[in-house]
Amino acid sequence: MRGTWVKRVVVAVVFGVSVVASAPSAAAAAGLATGAATAAGERIVLVGIPGLMWSDVTPADTPNLWRLAGESALGSLSVRAVRKDTCPYDAWLTVSAGVRSAVGGACGMAPTPEADGEGAVVPEFSWLWEVREQDDAGTLGQALHAAGRTTMAVGPGAALALADREGRVDLYAPSPAEVTQWSRGDVVAVEIPDLVAPYVSGDRLSEVPELLSAGARRAAARAADAKLGSFLPQLGSATVLVAGLSDHGSVPHLRTAMLRGPGSGPGSGTGSDPGTGAAGTLGARSTHRDDMVIVPDLTATILARTGVAAPPAVVGVPVDTHPTGGNLNERVEALRTADVAGQTIRDATGVFFTTLAVLQVVFYITAFLLLRRRDGLPAVRAAAVALASIPVSTYLVNLTPWARAAQPAVTLFVSIAAIAVALTVAALAGPWRRGVLGPLTVIAAVTAAVLLGDLLTGTPLQLNSLMGYTGVVGARYYGLGNIPFALLATAVLLVTTAAADRLVRAGRKSLAVALVAALGAFAMLLDGWPGVGSDFGGVIAFVPGIAVTALIVAGRRVSIVKLGAFCAAGGVLVMAIAYLDYLRPPASQTHLGRFVGQVADGTFLPVISRKLGAMLSTLLSPNLMPVVLAAFAFLVFALLRPGAASAGVLPIAFERAPMLRAGLLGALVSGLVGMLVNDSGAAVLSMALALAVPLVLSAGIRALQHGEPVPAAGYPGTPPSPAAA
Repeated sequence: MRGTWVKRVVVAVVFGVSVVASAPSAAAAAGLATGAATAAGERIVLVGIPGLMWSDVTPADTPNLWRLAGESALGSLSVRAVRKDTCPYDAWLTVSAGVRSAVGGACGMAPTPEADGEGAVVPEFSWLWEVREQDDAGTLGQALHAAGRTTMAVGPGAALALADREGRVDLYAPSPAEVTQWSRGDVVAVEIPDLVAPYVSGDRLSEVPELLSAGARRAAARAADAKLGSFLPQLGSATVLVAGLSDHGSVPHLRTAMLRGPGSGPGSGTGSDPGTGAAGTLGARSTHRDDMVIVPDLTATILARTGVAAPPAVVGVPVDTHPTGGNLNERVEALRTADVAGQTIRDATGVFFTTLAVLQVVFYITAFLLLRRRDGLPAVRAAAVALASIPVSTYLVNLTPWARAAQPAVTLFVSIAAIAVALTVAALAGPWRRGVLGPLTVIAAVTAAVLLGDLLTGTPLQLNSLMGYTGVVGARYYGLGNIPFALLATAVLLVTTAAADRLVRAGRKSLAVALVAALGAFAMLLDGWPGVGSDFGGVIAFVPGIAVTALIVAGRRVSIVKLGAFCAAGGVLVMAIAYLDYLRPPASQTHLGRFVGQVADGTFLPVISRKLGAMLSTLLSPNLMPVVLAAFAFLVFALLRPGAASAGVLPIAFERAPMLRAGLLGALVSGLVGMLVNDSGAAVLSMALALAVPLVLSAGIRALQHGEPVPAAGYPGTPPSPAAA
């Protein structure tokens, strides 16, 4: 969760000790994760309203939902299952399994159950694991029945969610109007399909973003709200969990989540003015967000609230609540804005990376032509620094309220450009501008500081950023993403070698090597630490980058054998970190610890296969590979033919700042290894190159402007300076 950087550092220091002490206390940790001292065995009602967004919830159109919101802890629900959009069938199946699931093939509403006494049976339930390989289907219902809990389902989707491995629920009604006694079920699930039904044709979810007009959607929301209001007063003191559960078209959104019950916060939103409610926010350790949960968290919450131990297959964790300021209007508006931000980022990412790729390619071509004639050097240098300033600007922009603007996408791009310009001016106009490594150090230091600070404060800047991630997509919710890793590793290695260059010149080579190793190790541990960076592949890639940089600074030779050993060391280190995470209670584990569990039970191969496939697919990306090819071509040509390609700026840069070569090579090693071990593949290497090469080029141009010193030996094609003659 969000916290101060001091708290993060303390947690990182004591983690290794606390993990051993906390391992035996899984039950206690699970209780703490709910955020409240809930009594075992409480009744809980899950009301699924597939398609419901916070923009649908208003005092005028949905008075029952609005009143309930005033009494509840509120959050966003990321409904991502397996597909890019989640249909009602997949959503209810995910609740049943406690892990992201998909029925495959056509996907619409859940199947209609067959009556069986007072209960019902989902037809051919075993088909889900026998044919569709959904082995965990029925996990929730089976655990509840094994613990002696009575399940009541209202609607087909609810029956699918609560069905045990035989496909059976104890009590069933097709709709809320047909339920005569709500208190008979210990666990009740209710499906209200009014909002999503118009978007489903046959067994398929609509393939357009929005099928209904604004008026028709409001009418559907009013119908769903009226159905909720018809039975909500009859639930008594039961805990009520309302979830938007699924998407309603081809574009994913963040959905509504609210919890009323023990631990949901002091709601004062009842009575004549529900707009004054001041209950808390709803989050979970799965997302490390105070105001966001995922669908498997609903499964874990139902089990925890009813006092039933969660089976190992359940990857969600019980939701927790947090007190917050502001009235109900402000809280709901903040959640609506979160969806707007996620939608904007999702829609703008393709345009952004295409634009960035074009800018990079155009820059290298222009630089090649101008540098051959030694013409326009200041402009090329300024353009190089500006390009390198763009990545960190995509995070700093989240310090501004761009998502609340009337045109958020336009505001986002304009703000990023303005921040990049400001950083460029600061780098080129400050007192450090005269030094060869001055602007490079400024941009690299700002990039490293922003990303490290973001890690220590719960990654608020990476969430909903163009080079980060968003809950709308649901690939990652916290920690260090693959692109931010590439930027962090590159920035840290460049800034440490810039400092090392000064130390080496002062005759303090040992201190320079120690500095590279220490600062690199600090950044690497934050990158991989569970709950902070939680980055598996990043550690594997960071270790050889740090080691190569340190060896070159020390004047030692780097061989293929050593490089392989460094990569192996990175793998061993990250598995050690993951094993410590695995020793913690299941509710406290991150995906690092869960991967160790998958290795232990032999189910890790599909994970490796999926990531490998994703990595290989990036090699054909039209947005990523042009950056890789253009940067590498320029870099190689500038080194092999410096006189013809770049006026010798790279050899001159390495002559004036000998340690710069170490930082560049270390960054390239981390980028290349990171490309091979991360599912983002080419994105890792392309971003490492996009930051490193322009900055190194800017340093070389500055060195050239200082008076054309003698290039380092071994770079043919560069004419000697007058001093050399």
